[in-house]
Amino acid sequence: MKNKILLLMVSLVLISCKIEKQKRAVASPWDAMKSIEKLVRVPVFKDKTYSVVDFGAVPGGVFDCTLAINLAIRTCSNEGGGKVLIPSGKYLAGPINLENNVNLHLEEGTEILFSTNPLDYPIVHTSYEGTELMNYSPLIYAYKKSNIAVTGKGVLNGQASNENWWWWSGSETYGWSKGMPNQKDPLNLFRLMDMAEEGVSVSERVFGEGHYLRPTFVDFFECTNVLLKDIKIINAPFWVIHPMKSSNVTIDGVTVQSHGPNNDGCDPEYSKNVIIKNCTFNTGDDCIAIKSGRNADGRRVAIPSENIVVKNCKMIDGHGGVVIGSEISAGVRNVFVDNCVMDSPNLERAIRIKTNSKRGGLIENVYVRNLEVGQVKEAVLKINMFYGIYGNQEGDFIPQVRNVFLENINVKNGGQYGILAKGYKESPIENVTLKNVVIEKVDNPYSIENLKGLNFANTYINGILMKSPN
Repeated sequence: MKNKILLLMVSLVLISCKIEKQKRAVASPWDAMKSIEKLVRVPVFKDKTYSVVDFGAVPGGVFDCTLAINLAIRTCSNEGGGKVLIPSGKYLAGPINLENNVNLHLEEGTEILFSTNPLDYPIVHTSYEGTELMNYSPLIYAYKKSNIAVTGKGVLNGQASNENWWWWSGSETYGWSKGMPNQKDPLNLFRLMDMAEEGVSVSERVFGEGHYLRPTFVDFFECTNVLLKDIKIINAPFWVIHPMKSSNVTIDGVTVQSHGPNNDGCDPEYSKNVIIKNCTFNTGDDCIAIKSGRNADGRRVAIPSENIVVKNCKMIDGHGGVVIGSEISAGVRNVFVDNCVMDSPNLERAIRIKTNSKRGGLIENVYVRNLEVGQVKEAVLKINMFYGIYGNQEGDFIPQVRNVFLENINVKNGGQYGILAKGYKESPIENVTLKNVVIEKVDNPYSIENLKGLNFANTYINGILMKSPN
């Protein structure tokens, strides 16, 4: 009998230990963030240096150094990899193609001036606003490469302005005027969208000259083990940093300063295990926008963006600080935003989720903490399942949004709304929690439609302790 009792007691202790271990394993979503950070390792390169000057590059910003830079990169890769050095000075270049096991390193005082002549950019497999196509090469392009980097204290200058790339957007703000062609002409962006809906293969979606679809700046397309570190990027034609179908990506200490149309700072798309840290974004569109494809094309690819960490970053101007959407048809999950500062009279929202019933998609598990917000125009948190652009956006793919948590947030000037949220009656937004949040100088604490489970814990808006609505 004593043996049975002893055996029972041991069993209970073991079960108790197992339960406690399971509790610790799921105690905090921030443990999951730490796991992602440990998993993503920066690439390592051979200790061998190739100077682009030795391959014919001439500083001064007058001579075209495209061939010399790309030859140095190919040679380095073919010989097992290492560092391709661009010494201090100005260098004129067209598209730069990264290769396996190469770290393209810009010395402090280096500036690459990219050509603004579209004819210098060959047609390659890329994407435009969430739809794949054959279009102008990105200014820096890596296609199906591994163990690659762009590093250093230098400047990447796209030289975009109202006189070249920007007016293609069709906006008078950026130099376009009536009678000029632009991306919104029927055979351009809208034709691309139609081709995707019709199931036309990507290889047959050939655009480029005469279609006015601008190239992205830095594009990692189907790459693994990627590092972008310490670089300053200015005057981009379009999206600035675009990890596309990529994994194990680190963007560290980068400064983006570009106020052109659609100048998103960083757009991870169909990508997994992405760390964005110690960066500054001062942009003409969203500072960071996490995406996963537009409409039929997103559902065709069907790769969610997941395990995205944004940490120790500063957001200045932009449509949103950290944004999810709107090209989001394959879904987004497990986003962590930690210890960031957002402040500008031209920053419209701090955290934003945007989708619609043409996009669809499941957005879940968004965790935000330790945020210092000086000023935003519209809302601290905006969730919109009826986002509209380019005409009618109603379809048969009702999106889902659930599990959004904000913790330890201080907002000095909250703009119009603390929370602005609009869901579907048949698919309400689920489980939004604000804990230890203080929002001051906001016109309205919140405006919500079809939100199930809005929870306040120790949250003050305009000095009033908020109670969770029934």
